[in-house]
Amino acid sequence: MQSRQYLLASRPIGTPNSENWNFVKTDLPPLGANQIKVKVLYISLDPAMRGWMNEGKSYIPPVGIGEVMRAGGVGQVTESTDPKFKVGDNVYGTFGVCDYAVVSTQGIHKVDANLAPLERYLGVLGMPGMTAYFGLLDTGKPKAGETVVVSGAAGAVGTVVGQIAKIKGCRVVGIAGGEEKCKYLVDELGFDAAIDYKNSDVKQGLKEHCPKGVDVFFDNVGGDILDDVLTRINMKARIVICGAISQYNNTTPVKGPSNYLTLLVNRAKMEGIVVFDNIDNYGKSAAEMAGWIGEGKLIAKEHIVEGLETFPDTLLMLFRGENFGKLVIKVDHQK
Repeated sequence: MQSRQYLLASRPIGTPNSENWNFVKTDLPPLGANQIKVKVLYISLDPAMRGWMNEGKSYIPPVGIGEVMRAGGVGQVTESTDPKFKVGDNVYGTFGVCDYAVVSTQGIHKVDANLAPLERYLGVLGMPGMTAYFGLLDTGKPKAGETVVVSGAAGAVGTVVGQIAKIKGCRVVGIAGGEEKCKYLVDELGFDAAIDYKNSDVKQGLKEHCPKGVDVFFDNVGGDILDDVLTRINMKARIVICGAISQYNNTTPVKGPSNYLTLLVNRAKMEGIVVFDNIDNYGKSAAEMAGWIGEGKLIAKEHIVEGLETFPDTLLMLFRGENFGKLVIKVDHQK
């Protein structure tokens, strides 16, 4: 049996382009011990993928040249040598950008399509949701009545961060690009306010919507927006560094915060988070978030693009700010 796969052909300089990929058909190997063959149904596209394409030390090894591009996914087991996994089981794991995969069952989790649509296990009930949950609650430590600001607020992580902060009794201000996204944050997700960084002055918006300052800043963007928020932080503020999507395709050095001395003045804390550090507690947090969804307190939104072949351009939607919610590819399986 063959698998269609996107292989990393070269390391991007700046924004990835078509020359960085090889789209191939490859014969799948026979299964070894404790392996499964998976028909991949949905592929998760995440900003972190851009970092995985770079050579160099990070929290996870880079994707090697000639290797299948790393990506989370959900799919269905079609063959198994592990008695814990049966043919027909729906599973979540790192399968890569492909339509079929043979993988070890270590790190693979069963998911229930009766409890939630499969694509939701890549969003609110997957890595972005876990990132939001642990990053906000364990690192940001919001308290009722505090002001929480979220950048990249209309993305997969940001939407969940803001809603959890509201559940915890905070005032929540989102920063997003475009009137439609800002309206969605306030009108549908219950944010107290939203700042349109594309069409308004962020500093002025923070002054207007955070009159008592910022207690927690959950940053997905970095760059100028991080600098702007640092001018408004309160004593003992917590800045959660989740990502810096504004910097990922730079061909010049990453722009660090020039206002970092406000951390000293306010005795504030800036701390990075990596979701994999909390893997042992995924089940507990997923159950709590599923409960919030059932109670109508947490709204999930996926942005689904159909077709494996769309991957190179669909990935770039993340960096153009075009996705509305969790960006997912629905894999088209050939007859």
